[in-house]
Amino acid sequence: MIDEPYRWVEAIANRREYIESELATGSPTVGLSCVEGVLLLTFGKDRKKIFEIYDQIALGGIGHPGDIERLRMTAIELASTEGFSRSANDVSLRRMATYNFSPALKQAFEQIYGAPYLARLLFAEVGPTPAEDLFVTLDYDGSMTASSMTSGKGKDHFGVISGTRRSTGQIALFLRSIPVGSVESAVTAAVKAWGIGLYSLDEEHTETPAPEALQSFIKDQLQEYTLETALLERTPKTRIAFSDLDPDLLNRVLSEYS
Repeated sequence: MIDEPYRWVEAIANRREYIESELATGSPTVGLSCVEGVLLLTFGKDRKKIFEIYDQIALGGIGHPGDIERLRMTAIELASTEGFSRSANDVSLRRMATYNFSPALKQAFEQIYGAPYLARLLFAEVGPTPAEDLFVTLDYDGSMTASSMTSGKGKDHFGVISGTRRSTGQIALFLRSIPVGSVESAVTAAVKAWGIGLYSLDEEHTETPAPEALQSFIKDQLQEYTLETALLERTPKTRIAFSDLDPDLLNRVLSEYS
């Protein structure tokens, strides 16, 4: 009996180490506020990673495709049920993340005889102004980080998930120097942020690359990766804010790396 708590702690540590190693190569996903709304951007190789959840909420994920799909469907069900039983205006990312997703992920992680979720999630909710946009990151163990969960509090205007903590930190350090601007400037910054994050996944790369080295690195990587973006429009023509970006805009930004 005395050994049981130790065995549980050891099992949790082993589980955390395993999941971190599985997520370590995950391509970063960046969310960034802009004048027109909230930009979500990533690059992938073989599957979709950015999804619409509800009218003003979107999701990005890295990890096992099956687990991301299960969590995506759960998010859609939660938001749709809330919108049906109350109203669309009552669907809240704050409530969904705090009272549903975080506890569910924590429980799955700590039940050592069951399978945990092998996923890291980024939720974004567009607000009336950039200051009211909300980004929430959720990890496989239920830990949660938000750009701001209370009004009037200093906050970041971005959210990011990546394969490692160092990569995430390097992206955040870069994005904190980027002001809120147009959607085109946001795409330009997000592509560079993605490149910094992918570069930092390599344990030998401990420093942010110089601009010339970063441009060359992204150019090389784009031979293997495909761009994926979405915009949560701040003033959509319909109730649904989730939309695709103008291909010409994306081509202008990516021309720097061709």
